[in-house]
Amino acid sequence: MEFTRKNLQLLSRIATNDGHGENSPYFDGWKAYDSNPFHPTQNTDGVIQMGLAENQLCFDLIKKWILENPDASICTANGVDKFKDIAIYQDYHGLKEFREAVAKFMGRVGGNKVTFDPNRIVMSGGATGANETVMFCLADPGDAFLVPSPYYPAFVRDLRWRTGLEIVPVDCKSSNNFRITRAALEEAYEKAQRSNINVKGVIITNPSNPLGTILDRETMRSLVSFINEKNIHLVCDEIYAATVFSSPRFISIAEIIQDMDCNRDLIHIVYSLSKDMGFPGFRVGIVYSFNDVVVNCARKMSSFGLVSSQTQYLLASMLSDEEFVENFLSESSKRLAKRHHVFTKGLEQVGISCLKSNAGLFFWMDMRPLLKEQTVEGEMELWRVIINEVKLNVSPGSSFQCSEPGWFRVCFANMEDETVEVALDRIRAFVLQGKENDDAPQKSKRWQKKNLRLSFSSSRLYDESIMSPRMISPHSPLVRART
Repeated sequence: MEFTRKNLQLLSRIATNDGHGENSPYFDGWKAYDSNPFHPTQNTDGVIQMGLAENQLCFDLIKKWILENPDASICTANGVDKFKDIAIYQDYHGLKEFREAVAKFMGRVGGNKVTFDPNRIVMSGGATGANETVMFCLADPGDAFLVPSPYYPAFVRDLRWRTGLEIVPVDCKSSNNFRITRAALEEAYEKAQRSNINVKGVIITNPSNPLGTILDRETMRSLVSFINEKNIHLVCDEIYAATVFSSPRFISIAEIIQDMDCNRDLIHIVYSLSKDMGFPGFRVGIVYSFNDVVVNCARKMSSFGLVSSQTQYLLASMLSDEEFVENFLSESSKRLAKRHHVFTKGLEQVGISCLKSNAGLFFWMDMRPLLKEQTVEGEMELWRVIINEVKLNVSPGSSFQCSEPGWFRVCFANMEDETVEVALDRIRAFVLQGKENDDAPQKSKRWQKKNLRLSFSSSRLYDESIMSPRMISPHSPLVRART
């Protein structure tokens, strides 16, 4: 142990701190799945992965297009003549046809209400890299960004681990469906000011992760007015833009500012193909800024996380196929709507409600009635039972910094239909057993009787000074895709 401590002193603060955010039930759930993954025939008693926001519903359409377009890949007999041209060094601006195709696709996803400039498309290694790049461009260590909660747990990693920034939560409440209000923004901003924290901006996800809701025009205009008055930045993470499966439609921040008198230098967009197309392994992240200096700086920084030229070449061809794109987006929307309906209606049958939503690869499940006590500890106790007994990896709201215990994010687009039925059967059995126990007060609820634990301790959630000794499997989502 002494030898280890001495060696740690030789390393950097980043290498030895715990700022990555791994010590959270959000990641612990992935580890529980990784150690005992469900399989429909080989491990029917395993943990079902419902904590990974991955879109696997339309790979049949992708496969069909690839088979019909063999020349789109430089690794086929049809496309090999292009191999040398693509394999050699490329300008870090990216392939011209790729930037043009992505810009057009972003416009199509936004309902063709905005034309995006290909010259403002900057590549990065997934949305994780894109968000970090934007933070490096906009703020210095010690500065802060306001983030409406509940928010994506890995923002701790993406926004602050290497940048040295701080996150100031903007508490949103279930009483108004977790809407972002001007009052909540002002309260968080003033609190930061009183603590001598320099707020450089606001970052939002639209559609929301984890809520699965979209921001309405009025809320977005209010956000723009707020940041314009404070002279701070607004970063809009729009990576779920094409996952909207029912009305109202998605509205990009680029559309909102078209008819607003505001400082466009303060507006920035992060995009990716990880969710909308289901390509997290391709690591396609995009920074789109209306600020010329940010575009130039981000492009220089993109050298540390470029999208491979082979990937660019393939996607340029795919996204330029207007007939394919139109069909894909339409079919994806239908399949997401169907899967969302199957899950939420199945839960409704046993008295479990969810926040009304129309986007994303997940829904926000209300388990407050099942808590033994309305506290984070009560939420953690229930979550440990869901992981260990029900064997479902769902993510507790406290890992999303939700101010109200009892909410859980449930991902629904990363599994086969048969697995959906197994997951629903497990939830139904768990809830119904709880109701039976309620009818027999002399018996304790099953989940109250057992001292069920993962390696996670609820007291550790807010202690970022403790180092994690656990190793992560190379197959874990922790080392794969942003979620």
